[in-house]
Amino acid sequence: MIQIADIREWRTHDVVDPGGRKIGMLEAIYVDTSTDEPAMATVQVGLPTRRHLVFVPLAGAIVGPGYVKVDYDRSLVKKGPAMGTDDILPSKDEAAVFAHYGLPYEPGARGERQLARR
Repeated sequence: MIQIADIREWRTHDVVDPGGRKIGMLEAIYVDTSTDEPAMATVQVGLPTRRHLVFVPLAGAIVGPGYVKVDYDRSLVKKGPAMGTDDILPSKDEAAVFAHYGLPYEPGARGERQLARR
């Protein structure tokens, strides 16, 4: 498992897919609120005048010199739910991020968010 202290050092580095194709730049880390372990990253993608953030799961990610390699194909990541570079993920949109990757979404017992930005 990637440790949160380690991956924070990789902000602004490339995020690549299993084939080594660049997806974008690592922007932020989101942890699972029930375990406080890194769960998702936001990746800045798009043209310089039209940048946005997409989410990608960190399960199975590998950190290398200057990059973070994720287990998901570039085209899948880029087609995922997106938000503006200055926005936060609305709680009502969390489930869609998990659904896009076929992952189970489990909010807290009282409806707490599953993801928290670190």
